[in-house]
Amino acid sequence: MNITSKGRYALRVMLDLAQHPEDGYVSLKVSADRQGISLKYLEMIISHLKKAGLVESTRGKEGGYRLTRSPEDYSVLEILDSIEDNLAPVSCIQAGAVQCDHADACLTIPMWKELDDVTNRYLSSVTLRDLLTGEKWADSGENPAG
Repeated sequence: MNITSKGRYALRVMLDLAQHPEDGYVSLKVSADRQGISLKYLEMIISHLKKAGLVESTRGKEGGYRLTRSPEDYSVLEILDSIEDNLAPVSCIQAGAVQCDHADACLTIPMWKELDDVTNRYLSSVTLRDLLTGEKWADSGENPAG
């Protein structure tokens, strides 16, 4: 599995919106500046997030983007799935299903499928709130929040 910069930046913009709920709708330029991401690149990413229903927007002077739900209601998997083409560890697994002409004879398919399942379960268990607070990793000493 390789999370692209699109996936990483999608998480960053979602976290930025989650960190500033009091701002209401957040200008994409403000978020791009805070995150150090190109505005043009972020516009492409936010369109995927909006199409997936993860953010909503409004136009005008107070316009921008905001989350449609609370941070605890977003899984990392849901966000990455809206951006990434395939999160599976190998190309012959797509959307959790085996897509290979040689699957019947391939002895590695069960291992790759299990790895995909484990990864998806883990990413489904991590929420934006978890990333914001770091509490999920507090006991392990691996707190991503610092």
